[in-house]
Amino acid sequence: MFNYDTVSEAVNGLKQRGYSIDFNLEADRIFCDKTPLSLKADDFEITEFYRFEGPSDPADEAVVYAIESKKGEKGLLVTGFGISAEGVAEEMIEKLTVKH
Repeated sequence: MFNYDTVSEAVNGLKQRGYSIDFNLEADRIFCDKTPLSLKADDFEITEFYRFEGPSDPADEAVVYAIESKKGEKGLLVTGFGISAEGVAEEMIEKLTVKH
């Protein structure tokens, strides 16, 4: 696994390594609004993740997920520090929970 000091370094580094799709989180899936790609929890794996904690501002906390679909499509999902349960399906929360 690589080491990155900032969210932007992680995003840029992963994009250089082929994680070029920008995913967004919806209730029961991740999707890319520039392509028709939409993945449910069983359709992808998290291959790497990087957690960033802001030194003093909780709003600076984020997790960058490197994601690969079962078909080999690679992309990124950047979220706040914790996946909020409101409006997000339980299987997505479980999938995106950072495990130490």
